[in-house]
Amino acid sequence: MANQGSSVPAFGMRDKLGYMFGDFGNDFTFILSSSFMLKFYTDVMGVSAGVVGAVMMAARFVDAFTDVTMGQIVDRSKPTKDGKFKPWLKRMCGPVAIASFLIFQSGFANMPYGFKVAWMAITYILWGSIFYTSINIPYGSMASAVTSDPNERAELSTWRTIGATLAGLAIGAGTPLVAYEVVDGNTVLSGSRMTIIAGVFSVCAVICYLLCFNLVRERVPVEANSQKLDVVKMFRDVITNRALLGIIAAAILLLVAMLGMQGMAGFVYPNYYGSAPAQTVSSLASSAAVLLICAPFATKLAAKFGKKELSVMSCIFGAVVFILLLIVKPANPFVYVAFATVAYVGLGFFNTVIWAMITDVIDDAEVKNMVREDGTIYAVYSFARKMGQAASSGMTGMLLDTVGYSKDTAFDPDVTFGIFKLSCIIPAVGLAAVALALMFIYPLGKSRVEANVAELARRHKR
Repeated sequence: MANQGSSVPAFGMRDKLGYMFGDFGNDFTFILSSSFMLKFYTDVMGVSAGVVGAVMMAARFVDAFTDVTMGQIVDRSKPTKDGKFKPWLKRMCGPVAIASFLIFQSGFANMPYGFKVAWMAITYILWGSIFYTSINIPYGSMASAVTSDPNERAELSTWRTIGATLAGLAIGAGTPLVAYEVVDGNTVLSGSRMTIIAGVFSVCAVICYLLCFNLVRERVPVEANSQKLDVVKMFRDVITNRALLGIIAAAILLLVAMLGMQGMAGFVYPNYYGSAPAQTVSSLASSAAVLLICAPFATKLAAKFGKKELSVMSCIFGAVVFILLLIVKPANPFVYVAFATVAYVGLGFFNTVIWAMITDVIDDAEVKNMVREDGTIYAVYSFARKMGQAASSGMTGMLLDTVGYSKDTAFDPDVTFGIFKLSCIIPAVGLAAVALALMFIYPLGKSRVEANVAELARRHKR
C-alpha cells in the first residue's frame, strides 16, 4: 500500500487538499497567461495578434531543452527530509510569480513596438520556459511519490482538477468583472487594471504553493536515478513508448480545444456579443459543471469503465455539442453560454482523469524498462502540454489575423462573426481529434492498467 512507514501519516484529505492548492497556484499564472495575454498585448499594447501568437509558439521550442533538463534534474536529485519533489515548490514559487507579473506591464504601452515585442518575449520565456517548468515538473511528478495506490492517484488527479477549476473560476469569472471598462459604448480591456490583477494573482500563487508544500506528504520512496545519462537511449525510449506518445497527442489536442475556448472567450463575448458579464457567467457555469458533475463522478466512472474509455466518450460528446452550437448560431449570449457549459462537461471528464493517466504511463514504462523515471516522463509530457498551449495561442492569433481582427476592427460585424465561428470550430475539431488519438494510439485501457499495477506490486514485494 501507499503508506511506507508508521512515522508518515496515511494518505488522506490533507494530501488531496494540498495537491489541489498546488494546481491552484499553477493556474493563477497559467490560466491568466492563456486567457488574457493575447488580448492584453493586442488591445492594450498594440501588438499584432499574429506576432503575439508567434512569440508564444516560438517560446515553446526553448522548452524542448528546459523541460527535459528539469526532468533529469528531478530524477537525479536525492530525497531530502521534505521529500524528493516538494522542495522545488518552496524554491521556485517566488520567481514564477514575479515573472508572471512582469508580463502584464501596461506602463510600457507607449514604448516602441520593438521594445514591447522584446519585453513580451523575454518575460514570457522567463515565466513559462524556466520558472514555471522548474516548479510544475516536480509538482506533477510528485503524485507517484504521494501514493502508490491507483485509486488514490485518481483521487489526486480529481483534486488537482478541482484546484484548476477553482483557479479558472477566480480568473475566468473574476477578471472580466474587474478588467473591462466601457469606453465610447464599447467594452474594452483596461491595461492598468490588468497589471494590478496580475500582481494580486502572483501573490495568490505563492500562497497556494506554500500550502501545497505544507499539506502534502511524500510517502513512496523514489531514489535518485544514478544511471549515466544516455540521450540517444532516452530519445529512443520516448519515441517507442506508445502510451507516452498517445497521451502526448491527446494532451496537445486537448489544450488546442481547451485553450482555444478560453482564448476565444476573450473575443467572442465582449466583441461579438458585446457582453463581458456573459464571459463571467460562462466561467462560473463551466466551473460549476466540473465541480458538481465531473469531479464527483470521474473517479467512480473511471474505476468502472476505465480512464481511457471514459475520456474517449466524453470528448466525442463535447465535440458534438460544439458542432450543434455552430449550426444554431444563438443570438443571445447566454444561450451560447449554455451550449459551451454542456460541452465543457465532456472536456472536463478527460481533464479530470488525465493526471492519473500520466502515472499509468510511468508505471507502464517501469514495467517495460525496469527503471522508474517519473521526472523525465513527466517532463516530456509537460513539454507536450506547452506545445499544445503554444499551438493554441499561435493558431488563435493567426486565425484572428485571418478574419481581419485588429485593434481598429475589433467591432466590425464581419470580423466578429468570424470570431464566433472560430470559437465553435476550434474546440469541436480539437475534441474530436483527442478521441481519435486515445482510441488509436493510447494503449492503456482498463485491463492493461490493472495488469501493470499488479506486476509492480509483485516486484516491489521482493
